[in-house]
Amino acid sequence: MARAFKVDSMTGSTPSWSTALAEIVGNDWVLTGADDLEKYGKDWTRQYKPAPGVIVLPKTIEEVQAIVRLANERGFSIVPSGGRTGLSGGAVAQNGEAVVALDRMNAILDFNAADRQVTCEPGVITEQLQQFAEERGLFYPVDFASSGSSQLGGNVATNAGGIKVIRYGMTRRWIEGMKVVTGKGDLLDLNRGLTKNATGYDLRHLFIGSEGTLGIVVELTIALEKPPKDPTVLVLGVEDMASTMPVLEAFHSKLNLTAFEFFSDKALAHVMKEKNLQKPFESDCSYYTLIEFEQLGEQDLETAMELFEHCLEEGWIVDGTISQNLIQAQNLWRLREDISETIAQFTPYKNDISVKVSSVPGFLNDVDELVSQAYPDFEIIWFGHIGDGNVHLNILKPDALQPAEFFEKCGKVSDFVFEIVKKYGGSISAEHGVGLLKKPFLHYSRSAEEIAYMHAIKQAFDPNNVMNPGKLLDS
Repeated sequence: MARAFKVDSMTGSTPSWSTALAEIVGNDWVLTGADDLEKYGKDWTRQYKPAPGVIVLPKTIEEVQAIVRLANERGFSIVPSGGRTGLSGGAVAQNGEAVVALDRMNAILDFNAADRQVTCEPGVITEQLQQFAEERGLFYPVDFASSGSSQLGGNVATNAGGIKVIRYGMTRRWIEGMKVVTGKGDLLDLNRGLTKNATGYDLRHLFIGSEGTLGIVVELTIALEKPPKDPTVLVLGVEDMASTMPVLEAFHSKLNLTAFEFFSDKALAHVMKEKNLQKPFESDCSYYTLIEFEQLGEQDLETAMELFEHCLEEGWIVDGTISQNLIQAQNLWRLREDISETIAQFTPYKNDISVKVSSVPGFLNDVDELVSQAYPDFEIIWFGHIGDGNVHLNILKPDALQPAEFFEKCGKVSDFVFEIVKKYGGSISAEHGVGLLKKPFLHYSRSAEEIAYMHAIKQAFDPNNVMNPGKLLDS
């Protein structure tokens, strides 16, 4: 581990306020080595070069408060950092900021079986909470590809979604209490785990999705759920996106769906090649839907088969397969869940966008036509959570094109993509946040009046603009 106060080539010299930070957390937890600055100064976006001034890893709420108060006194900026799995640049430090990494605040503090609540520090890994719940016969349903490395504090900061939203909703639904340190250094204890609380503004919900611009989440009270019974997976092939809507309606009306996902044939081809996975069935299709439902009894399986036959007869689907056991279900899920990791090698330009569920087919066709015409030589990969209206547009970088030129080209077409998003009344960021990447396009989803109120909220909680400045909103 790098010691504090070393001169580093990336920043020129160690910030003068590093000494005061070391007095708060100890010398061993203030890092300035080049490797540490690189590791903690970035997230999973590749467009931005990290250039933090220093990394500080607090252990307690009191230390977090002291760091924030010091930032206000000395006039330096803070970038809160969780698992650094974000895809919008929200955790990138590129202007000599102090990165406050919450990795050491990683304890599960309390569990109450009667309330079905667990109290955690923000650095707890998502998968750790999922395993904790499972060991107690319960279930934490917020799940996504980065669950093995994302942290709960970061999930809250971006209101993370994932593959189970159709049944269980976003992270927001599961946060029943939280402690936050505001941009002024005040500690707020919000909602305190109450199920019913009608006492004015619920400030908890301002911090969920605020991307570290209002303060730092330092403790969470999270609700747990009973686990789904015998989740069963179908993968169905469709020739056009319009057909997915009657399929969704049919299955949603008769079964307890826990997921309704989709991916393109190009996405499937990459996953099968990279991960050595088998094709789900012989027929070739343009798109695939993955449906997971809770099998409460034998009748549910019979219903699923009847629905499959009905969709086949109506011409909505071409072919399909259904899992017979847990291993088969997991393997079918890999066809969808391994896409992000598989295409990462191609430096994709990602768009995380959403519209109403019923608008997905028309919206996807409009965007697909636009991007295909603008960049006929670029490969386009579609996948996402069609059951909640969230689609991921990924444009893969050609080998011959340098990343900077590729991102510039893709950025130019984003305005046209987001014009379509606006036409459909959608969101430019469904679950990845705004950060740096989406900030120039915020006006496509938020009115000028809304953005003005957001600035006012920022000013109230962080009057000196020390918390993650330049993210989400212009400073």
